[in-house]
Amino acid sequence: MTDTSLVQGEFAPADTSFAADISVQSSPLDAVADIVSAEADVAVTAEPNGFVELGLAPELVQAVADLGYTQPTSVQLKAIPLAMGGGNDATKFIDLMVSSQTGSGKTAAFLLPVLHTLINQQAAAEAEERAAFERSVAEAAERGEPAPKRAKRKDPTSSRNFKAATPGALILCPTRELAQQVAHDAIDLVKHCRGLRVANVVGGMPYQLQIAKLQNADLVVATPGRLLDLQRSMQIKLDKVQFLVVDEADRMLDLGFSDDLAELNQLTAQRKQTMMFSATFAPRIQQLAMRVMHDGGSGVQKVTIDSPQEKHANIKQMLYWADNAQHKRKLLDHWLRDTGINQAIVFASTQVECDGLANDLQQEGFSAVALHGALSQGLRNRRLMALRAGQVQILVATDVAARGIDVPTITHVFNFGLPMKAEDYTHRIGRTGRAGRDGLAITFAEFRDRRKIYDIESYSRQQFKAEVIPGMEPSQRPPQAPRAGGDFSGRGRPGGGYDRDSRDRKFGGPARGNGNDRGGFGGGFGGGFAGRDAPRGGAPRGDNNGGGFGGRDDRGFAPRRDGEGFGRKPGFGDAGRGGFAPRADAGAPRGDFAPRSKPGFAKPAGGGAKPFVAHDARKRPARPAR
Repeated sequence: MTDTSLVQGEFAPADTSFAADISVQSSPLDAVADIVSAEADVAVTAEPNGFVELGLAPELVQAVADLGYTQPTSVQLKAIPLAMGGGNDATKFIDLMVSSQTGSGKTAAFLLPVLHTLINQQAAAEAEERAAFERSVAEAAERGEPAPKRAKRKDPTSSRNFKAATPGALILCPTRELAQQVAHDAIDLVKHCRGLRVANVVGGMPYQLQIAKLQNADLVVATPGRLLDLQRSMQIKLDKVQFLVVDEADRMLDLGFSDDLAELNQLTAQRKQTMMFSATFAPRIQQLAMRVMHDGGSGVQKVTIDSPQEKHANIKQMLYWADNAQHKRKLLDHWLRDTGINQAIVFASTQVECDGLANDLQQEGFSAVALHGALSQGLRNRRLMALRAGQVQILVATDVAARGIDVPTITHVFNFGLPMKAEDYTHRIGRTGRAGRDGLAITFAEFRDRRKIYDIESYSRQQFKAEVIPGMEPSQRPPQAPRAGGDFSGRGRPGGGYDRDSRDRKFGGPARGNGNDRGGFGGGFGGGFAGRDAPRGGAPRGDNNGGGFGGRDDRGFAPRRDGEGFGRKPGFGDAGRGGFAPRADAGAPRGDFAPRSKPGFAKPAGGGAKPFVAHDARKRPARPAR
């Protein structure tokens, strides 16, 4: 007895002869019809391709489908229609400034519209060339002459046929790794496009090889330094660039690239469109970006998707406090032995720390390599290829790898050394959790690094929750976040500072550094060794709003509100009006230190002893001739 009887007993009628009749009456054609109808139903219910609805060229849609994507991300859905503008109409292209989280698909958001326009322009040029050739054939036929032959394609690698490259689109990247990643993505997108060439220009590579690759290039992805070198040697011309894209614009607009970007802005002044993409745009960077846009940025369209202040849904962030570097090293070793790690990036602060940490991990049996700017470009490329191929599990890197590393198998990011800028933290942790995947970002910080942790929290507007590993707890108590209004220096803040009267020496202070409350080592309104509450023995109460080098009020150091005493505003040694005046009730004149612009002491405010007048070089009597 077979299993089919069980199926018939459960789903078929009891009369087996009836079932046999049904099976006999059904034909193969009916079965085929049922399959076709089922496939049609599935096709109807399937979600349409979102890239087709965006109006992209069929070649690009096919390339994106080959990569496994059928629906655009949020940033692509908003940025691509705006970037495509009016097609070939130059008057309808608008400048864009797009900000979105790392791993959200910004690269495709600017590559697809640029390639779409280049494809349309290339098709229009080929149609015009074909029409011109057909006209010449018709004219020759009318004259009874033989038809002209098509021009043969010249070998671009031959020196006789050399012609400086004139790309139609230029993409600038701050790091070599990012430029290579963008060029790799662009090559994947144009594999179905005939005659559209992509070239990559970065430093550290042979000049002749890059010059050969530049021939007939329509899209060039480059770092600014090498691009300017080739332009000055007349290997590339930028007067035909129509589209300028600045990837990771916040880094490009920083001080290190501002001069190069300004020169490239002049060389591509005839362009139709400028686009800037980054995960972070500080207000100062936005002001600099407007100088590169058309008409001073008056027509710039800003698109913001998931700002850095919004928590990344796919990345879990953790913080561990450590007593010293050895403690951090033990915490890192504990985490690297987690079996859940597929591949990881360990970020270091310096190149020396990067090399040392990579060597230590190798000696302990980990598959680890170092990556930083001091290495040759060939070695950097080989190590990145090994990471993408799965031959390396742990990449120890500086911030050179904080942008442009797109490896789907990276599951963990470790901040062994903290970044110099708070916004770089966002780019670091963005190396994991990309394209909807889950990731884990772990930060190790010593207690002396608490200011950097506070800056990261302030920038991201997210609070870290400190974690501990049983048996590896820090011996010191983790620092508390500063209260509103104070840090150690108190400079530029509305008060606060080091709370010298607090027993536990917490960082922070009062909202304002008043002498009638606890103050600190300075405050935004004029703090200083502020005294205690109540004056004793009739001593004036010190108000730090006017400054002061005050100790306790009963010891006479606090300034008086009426201007008498040990300096009023701002107080001891201020560059503006200064203090250190004698007491008015002692019979001496009330005077202040003069500002820096005036030599000597200020003139006395009222009677009393004649004050000392500083020597003034302008009133010095002439020295007698010898």
